[in-house]
Amino acid sequence: MSSLTNMQINGLAAAQHRIQQDLLTALDAFSIPEPLKGAVHHAVMLGGKRVRPALCYATADIQLNKNFAAVRRAAVAIELIHCYSLVHDDLPCMDNDLLRRGQPTCHVAFGERAALLAGDVLQSMAFEILGSRLFDQGAAVDQSIVIKQMQILATASSKMVYGQMLDLESEGKQIDQETLEKIHKNKTGALISAAIMMAAVAVFDGVDPAIPKLREFAQAVGLAFQVQDDILDITSSTEELGKTAGKDEQVEKSTYPALMGLDQAVIYAKELHDQAFNALKFFNGNASELEQISLFLLNRKQ
Repeated sequence: MSSLTNMQINGLAAAQHRIQQDLLTALDAFSIPEPLKGAVHHAVMLGGKRVRPALCYATADIQLNKNFAAVRRAAVAIELIHCYSLVHDDLPCMDNDLLRRGQPTCHVAFGERAALLAGDVLQSMAFEILGSRLFDQGAAVDQSIVIKQMQILATASSKMVYGQMLDLESEGKQIDQETLEKIHKNKTGALISAAIMMAAVAVFDGVDPAIPKLREFAQAVGLAFQVQDDILDITSSTEELGKTAGKDEQVEKSTYPALMGLDQAVIYAKELHDQAFNALKFFNGNASELEQISLFLLNRKQ
């Protein structure tokens, strides 16, 4: 294993440890009755790659020690929204999946009603966390930053739902690449972009040229993430993925390998990552954590 790969894994592991602790702190701040509490903890605390919080932290790392409480809250909020989306995606009325992160899905473990409500409450909790003073040490973060973060997350959440609807409607149909990218820029890319941009507005002024460069990076890496997901559904096993492999083909989902072939999808994923890396050149080596996460995403097997 190369030293660069070690850096990628160690950096992501550190982010995973940090977000795991912050998620637990955030959940403990809410008085949730059982069995809803159990369903919420099952949905959130079983682990996962935690890519979105890691991207949030890595963006803030470009400009250290500025509004980091707001970044921590953003990392928690984006992961709560992501977890809510997974719970709802797995429901029988949606993808009807039985396995998530190597464990029974939330509705299998706690019943469909509890799973549905767990997703609902996670969505509202995300915004409550953003507007709180959780993790503050000293002066409060300027409220204009909090409002920007809420706007970014609300817009991304709506786009994610829209993309999921488009995805469901496209099952069993032949669609072109423009339509497929419309689905995934919304369904997957919007939340990944939001993770980066919520941190960006906390650590950079609104007129800073870093903001559009980070947006450019976010859009490329967000789409690349979905292309890689489509590839892994074919090339990885259920054990590696922690969810049912080959499910896309079973339900006739529109995917990049189905549209352009597996080999071309691999090439396209690499092209998108190249676009992302090119955007990071603006930072002259000061965005190394974002570079490492991007390399990990390109080479991941799960």
